[in-house]
Amino acid sequence: MKTPRVATATDQPPQDRATSAPPRPRGLRHNTRWLMAFLCFLGMTVNYIDRATISISLPYMTDDLHIGPEWQGVILSMFFVTYALGQLPAGALIDRYGEKKMFALGGLLWSVVTIATGFVRGIGSLLVARLALGAGEAPAYPSCAKSVSRWFPVRERALANSVWDNGARAGTAVAAPVVTALIAWQGWRMAFWVTGAVALLWVALWLKTYREPSATDGISAEERAYVAAGGARLEETPAEKTAGETAPDEPAVRWRDLFRYRTVWGMMIGFFCLNYVIYFFITWFPSYLVDARGFDLLKLGFYGALPGLVAIGGSLLGGWTSDTLLRRGWSVTRARKTCLVCGMLFSSVIAFAVLVPSAMWALTLLSVSYASLAFSAASVASLPADVAPTPRHVASLGGIQNFASNLAGVLGSTTTGLLLGFFHHSFVAPLMLSGALCVVGALTYGLVIKRVEPLRVSAA
Repeated sequence: MKTPRVATATDQPPQDRATSAPPRPRGLRHNTRWLMAFLCFLGMTVNYIDRATISISLPYMTDDLHIGPEWQGVILSMFFVTYALGQLPAGALIDRYGEKKMFALGGLLWSVVTIATGFVRGIGSLLVARLALGAGEAPAYPSCAKSVSRWFPVRERALANSVWDNGARAGTAVAAPVVTALIAWQGWRMAFWVTGAVALLWVALWLKTYREPSATDGISAEERAYVAAGGARLEETPAEKTAGETAPDEPAVRWRDLFRYRTVWGMMIGFFCLNYVIYFFITWFPSYLVDARGFDLLKLGFYGALPGLVAIGGSLLGGWTSDTLLRRGWSVTRARKTCLVCGMLFSSVIAFAVLVPSAMWALTLLSVSYASLAFSAASVASLPADVAPTPRHVASLGGIQNFASNLAGVLGSTTTGLLLGFFHHSFVAPLMLSGALCVVGALTYGLVIKRVEPLRVSAA
């Protein structure tokens, strides 16, 4: 995986322009980019509400659908099979057809599937629904990463990514009280019908409101000058270009060539470790509170939201920290890697949750771990735009990175289930393994990724 050292990126890469942008324009009319980031946040929030509905509902679905414990881990992991595999084509399609169309198409599919899940009658139909949900949600992450890369200068990129990435925490936090209330009101089927309908409303809002940065009514001249000078990748949408056309100043990089780079493999391994632990909170965390800490439905709905709420602050702090370091003259490499390594190291406290007798102390440690993961995630989301050799590789790199990270969803959900069965429903081994992977992730970001800069390619 040795990288050729002949650079063909632009003469002044986005990293070099990070601190040389013109003054930030003031006023609402010059902040369209933050509206776009908020729309992405709403999309990810709804995405994770629909994703978390199964985790919260599963303990109450088992009797109706005759689901034994040996099937629960399989059901949770099926989503990640198609979600992980779907990242690869989703990223390439977003680079080709644009984030607006692909995010809307994915949202339409996952909303319909969520509603349909409320009608399942057995394990077979539930497995099919989980596979379809994974395919529908696959475009979400690379679409948001692509949007921020086009709308934001480098020195605002991490904070903007933390905004939409917080949809994961907000969705998980909102899902706990909302879904439990729906289950208590009308049962688990109603929970899927309502959350799926909310997703349809978001699709309509996205199609009506989201704009491409190249649209004449999408951005003021002052804002456009500010983000362009700061390194935003304001290319035309791929749909507006001739298929297969390459700009004269863009190196020809095939999609499969991206796997030749050490940096890309570091991104994949590091995000795998990070998401392995995050998906514990999305899949098995409710069961941990019920089975290991004795929480009832009321306590689950209240306390189950706390780690996600704390993690929202961790994510915003991670984005603000990375961008502040850039504005103070730190290199992109130093700023991003500092946040990545420190966040991953602190997240390893999840392993100590099994050692404390108090449920509240365990919840505190789990909240710190989740917040630390979110702190790192803001910089993780910025990496595809930071290292893409051309603007038309941002979503592709985001999809590749997210593909590897969601293999952790497949392995993590299943591995946790197997460990629980082997150790008689004890969560000690699963949480210890999660803590160890946090350390592995920190080492990967610190040592495998050498520099955070546009990938260097061979001259034609």
